[in-house]
Amino acid sequence: MLLRMAVCARLCGGGQSRRCRRRQRHSQADQDSDSEMDMDDEEEEERVVGKTKDEPEGSSCHNSRPSGAGALGSGDSASASAGPPHPQSLLDLPPELLVEIFSSLPGTALPNLALVCKKFRQILNTETIWRRRCTEEFGMRDDLRKMEIVGMSSRDLYVKRVNPQVKSGRFMKLLPDYEHMDYRDVYTHLLHPYRHILGLWQPDIGPYGGLLNVVVDGLFIIGWMYLPPHDPRVEDPMRRRPLFRIHMWEKNKATIECMYGHKGPHKGDIQTVKKDEFSTKCNQTDHHRMPGGRQEEFRTWLEEEWGRTLEDIFHEHMQELILMKFIYTSQYDNCLTYRRIYLPPCLPSDLLQPGLFKGTYGSHGLEIIMLSFHDSKAKATKLTGDPNVPAGQLTLEIDLNCPVRLPDLEHQRSMEELSRLVLGVHEEAQRGLQARDAPSEAAEADPPQGAEGVEPGAAACSAAPEAQPFVLPLGVMTRNEVYPRTCKMCFYGTGLIAGHGFTSPERTPGLFVLFDDDRFGFIWLELKSFSLYSRLTDQLSHAQAPSMERFEAMLRNMQSWTS
Repeated sequence: MLLRMAVCARLCGGGQSRRCRRRQRHSQADQDSDSEMDMDDEEEEERVVGKTKDEPEGSSCHNSRPSGAGALGSGDSASASAGPPHPQSLLDLPPELLVEIFSSLPGTALPNLALVCKKFRQILNTETIWRRRCTEEFGMRDDLRKMEIVGMSSRDLYVKRVNPQVKSGRFMKLLPDYEHMDYRDVYTHLLHPYRHILGLWQPDIGPYGGLLNVVVDGLFIIGWMYLPPHDPRVEDPMRRRPLFRIHMWEKNKATIECMYGHKGPHKGDIQTVKKDEFSTKCNQTDHHRMPGGRQEEFRTWLEEEWGRTLEDIFHEHMQELILMKFIYTSQYDNCLTYRRIYLPPCLPSDLLQPGLFKGTYGSHGLEIIMLSFHDSKAKATKLTGDPNVPAGQLTLEIDLNCPVRLPDLEHQRSMEELSRLVLGVHEEAQRGLQARDAPSEAAEADPPQGAEGVEPGAAACSAAPEAQPFVLPLGVMTRNEVYPRTCKMCFYGTGLIAGHGFTSPERTPGLFVLFDDDRFGFIWLELKSFSLYSRLTDQLSHAQAPSMERFEAMLRNMQSWTS
């Protein structure tokens, strides 16, 4: 109590909080008397404003002026009657100014500020302050009084209730407390307690991984699982599926619900295991079951995951991969552990803007990768994976110091010609690695001139390249018959291949083809296949990496999760 009185005295500029309130009441009484005087004699106010004979004795405390001060105009008269010209403390400021000041403070500091004095506590009940905190800290844009419920079906919004007094079966809108809810409740019981789970996450689903984005959506915090488009439409937008939601079902309590399955929301739970990690649990897994049993669940899952039926998939190996994924992923019943991931930092020297891309991976369908730049290297890390190369592994590594100049279109159609060019760069790159490990005299030797078709150095990255014709060599398999026919630049790189269960992994040479700012491709020489990648354009909030060091540490951790 003594500490609180001392803080109040410090803010008020003198005395305890009771004395501050007494001085505030005197000031208010003086201002009221001034305003009555001004209404009775407007002409006198226009001529001279100062200390008049009609003013009360107590008003001299706030309206007295230095002896050398001259006459004030009518504009200064209004300000003089509205309040003190030189406030001595925060309590002397008008309430609207205090609201503006308090609105700029972090929401975590406001409860302590309310302990200073009664006036502060009353002002902190203003909805404007908490609405601004919800908007600036969490991106909440909706008006509670005009809320459109998102993430809810019409079945959720309307329930059949029987009122004991009104015997009727009418459907009533299920919004019990939203009209009485305020922004302070939303901030205190929803946004602030669950702020640590906002952002991008990768679920621990064995080799398959995934991409979860937890966002504030109206009065809800929703966990959206991002799914690639149906194979092979790599340039289509991403698909989203809600896995869980948190919302203010009651005024002072947040409710967690599982959204998995086809029977609507049901009870769930969220546990924060440790920093940058949390787990979800479904408390009613029977809501995930379908009347037709596993066969109906598989057919429904296949339609959602692949956009087709099993009869439409003629490749026997692909059928096995699809069935294996269904059996593996469905056993979790939405009881998953998530680890935080970040978007890669962007630097002016980057070849193109880093970010998330979706790409084709043969029989495995479309997968999501993260493209990032590290000095003279570009790296593509899998966010979703497969039994051969799991999520978290470095699927592509591009050497930006080894650009490749493509021949004319006629020679581009020859797989032998392309292999000769890329393997020539591959051998040159291997010699460069050996030279860095050799004694110092080898490092002082003249730099290699490069093989035919090679432009050594990173200068090609900085120059504005001209578009050149591009065509895939004959015999190269591709899931997309429609691909860009011009490219900007090409670089030597390696891709990661492995056997089932990530056995015998090895890096194999290939050609990285930059088509434009949102698309690139990779030709796998050993597999004689082509992967096309297209940028993920969804806006992802709370996902930027704090620093390059934190991002690189995250990449190392991702590889260890599935190694």
